[in-house]
Amino acid sequence: MKFMKSIRTVTAVAALCLAATTVAQAQNYKIAFIARAQADSFAAWLANGIMDEVKKYPDMTVDVMDSQADDAKENAFIENAVANKYDLIIVQPNNGEAQRPYVEQAVKDGVKVITTNARIKNIPGSSSVDADPYEQAAVNARLALKQIPQDAKVVVLNGPSGNMHADMRRDAWQKEFFDKRTDVKIVGEQIAHWNKEEAMRYMEDWVQANDKIDAIVSMNDNMAAGALEVVKDDPKFANILAYGVDGTAEAMLLIQSGKMTSTALQNAYDLAAKNISVAHDLLTGKITQIDTDIDCPLVTKDNVATFIEIHKKSGAIK
Repeated sequence: MKFMKSIRTVTAVAALCLAATTVAQAQNYKIAFIARAQADSFAAWLANGIMDEVKKYPDMTVDVMDSQADDAKENAFIENAVANKYDLIIVQPNNGEAQRPYVEQAVKDGVKVITTNARIKNIPGSSSVDADPYEQAAVNARLALKQIPQDAKVVVLNGPSGNMHADMRRDAWQKEFFDKRTDVKIVGEQIAHWNKEEAMRYMEDWVQANDKIDAIVSMNDNMAAGALEVVKDDPKFANILAYGVDGTAEAMLLIQSGKMTSTALQNAYDLAAKNISVAHDLLTGKITQIDTDIDCPLVTKDNVATFIEIHKKSGAIK
């Protein structure tokens, strides 16, 4: 009897081990996250969020690839991800139209694709997870209507031309602010590619050319922070206003200290969580296609403490 019981126990354990092995073999989804540029603080925040979020899903793994704001590199990563048989690709475009044909080909090759931050529209079979870039800028522009003084001089920092978020944020500023405040003069406007160092170089030129700059209108926090760095010790610009988008940890601290005026929170943790959740639903067949957005609340000195807590929980702010 003892011998028979032992046989049954061994058989049961063997069956469990076989079942576990079979599950492990059946559920091993490979995801490629092709990031725009890790030098961009928001792109880095999103990549870190995705790496953390995927840990909640034992049947998925993610490899992060840094395109370094280079269309050729990003397009090559998409092609390589298809060739290396990734089950799903998440693409954070550098220039959506430049990536479009490569995403279209990936879908034709049978790979599931999500475009995020910013979505590439009108690719049948692909999904997207994003935020509304027009509203992200518009919440700042509506505030600026009341804050920027009469006959002000402002500078404008743009993201890459052709990038949907860059273009729609600039469009929102035009329609919601500049078309209504014709007294305001733009004394400098450049594409700084979301990059802090590029923004600093442009701001250095503008400061030399203008004794007075009343506001920095930036399409993201990283460029706004770069511009503010240039004037931080200059008393002539002690009251300069600065507007951004993303809600990065650096921007939150600048708002808390009174150096930056406002931003629209594009919560990379929420974006990461939704991307990974959608990826899992696509891979397991729960859904076949989806386009979805996260919220973009306005952050000012009045409510920044609440949003700083988000970064403290993640360790981005100590």
